[in-house]
Amino acid sequence: MVTEFPTEHVDLGALSPAIALGSLDGRYRGVVSPLVDWFSEAAVNRARLFVEIEWLIWLTDQEVLDGAPVLSAAEKSYLRSLVGTFGADEIATLSQTEAKTKHDVKAVEYLLKSALEAAPEALGGTEGQALPSLKEMVHIFCTSEDINNLTYAILIKHGVGRVWLPAARALQTQITDLARENAQVPMLAHTHGQPATPTTLGHELAVFAWRMNRQLKRVETQEYLGKINGATGDFAAHTVAVPGADWAALSRGFVEDRLGLTWNPLTTQIESHDYQAELYATVTHFNRIAHNLATDIWTYISLRYFAQDLAAQGSTGSSTMPHKINPIRFENAEANLEISSGLFEVLEQTLVTTRMQRDLTDSTTQRNIGTAFGHSLLAIDNLRRGLTGLKVDAAVMAADLDDNWEVLGEAVQQTMRVAGIAGVPGMDNPYERLKELTRGHKVDGVRMRQFIADLGLPPEQTARLQALTPATYTGLAAQLVDYLE
Repeated sequence: MVTEFPTEHVDLGALSPAIALGSLDGRYRGVVSPLVDWFSEAAVNRARLFVEIEWLIWLTDQEVLDGAPVLSAAEKSYLRSLVGTFGADEIATLSQTEAKTKHDVKAVEYLLKSALEAAPEALGGTEGQALPSLKEMVHIFCTSEDINNLTYAILIKHGVGRVWLPAARALQTQITDLARENAQVPMLAHTHGQPATPTTLGHELAVFAWRMNRQLKRVETQEYLGKINGATGDFAAHTVAVPGADWAALSRGFVEDRLGLTWNPLTTQIESHDYQAELYATVTHFNRIAHNLATDIWTYISLRYFAQDLAAQGSTGSSTMPHKINPIRFENAEANLEISSGLFEVLEQTLVTTRMQRDLTDSTTQRNIGTAFGHSLLAIDNLRRGLTGLKVDAAVMAADLDDNWEVLGEAVQQTMRVAGIAGVPGMDNPYERLKELTRGHKVDGVRMRQFIADLGLPPEQTARLQALTPATYTGLAAQLVDYLE
């Protein structure tokens, strides 16, 4: 008889404090919490307030509107302090206001207007007397997307630069250090999962560090675009209301000189989000490289090339098999990188398209930017912890190499080809002869050296091949690690 889950139970969604629906705000909150300051709803509203204030100050500084006062240093400081002190009270006020307006940007506009009204009392004396008169300058010549696109550009720029990029760069540096430490440690390579020409552990790690570095340099030079040009991007209302102003220059000056972004002169109502798509494609590429690292390390652990420190990976390996130390850091990273990359791919695919001059699909989509970065940040944290808990087992790798002398077949074959081209007799069909020796046969050192001795190669080439072992057949692998920056 089936026992049904009870229909009468505590409503977990109604408990206080609220229980997180997702893992990033629950189980993994401690790792991803730095992103809250840049990608949460509260962070978006704080940045909107910043843009609204700076636009107001910019217009008064430039004396664009006849009759508008030039603000004093104290008045500007008061306005800018609203961003610095933005916290729980402002978040609650905005929530209450938005419940009435049903419009998030409008709620921020009303918050700023209230602050303007309160300015004289807050500043005291004669300071702040002009600020209440500026209420109708709040959000002037702006559509919501003028504020939103600049808000997101600022938040993405800082969230990436202050949180995600330092973590990603730390991972890349950690891999670089491991590559250098293990540059000389020989390791059997596996192409198609089969024993192949040996390499070094350091070389294989250096490949990942090199690949990651290329993507991170692209992130470091990423442009963050912004616009402030009205309802359809052509300054229509601006030029009618204030025809004498150079609105394109004012817009560019505000975006670049005041906000530190790159001005986009040609947009519809929205900034086209192309820079976001470019950034997310690069981060996704980084994620995919990190994913490849996670699966390769997992495989090397299964081959026992790495031993694991239980404390670094998790205090319990298996719930029922106490001998195991599960590579959970790398498995966790793998899963989170897949989720992050999936979200970023949706973002980059959908954000670059809007129906004619505007639709609101991007509004919902952009609310998931922080989640996409959160899963990537969580994966990076797991990879770093996992790598810290690895111990290289050079003895296991050495034994594996010694058990696969057939991998020297490539070196012998190529030497025979070189000798044959030089006119040495008896060097015919080198590939076929090595295939007969090695394919499907276990070859040890004695058999390989006897084969080499019977080839009739010149003494110098014979001696060079006779001295070769799987552990020394690594070419320039160790030296190539030096190419890491």
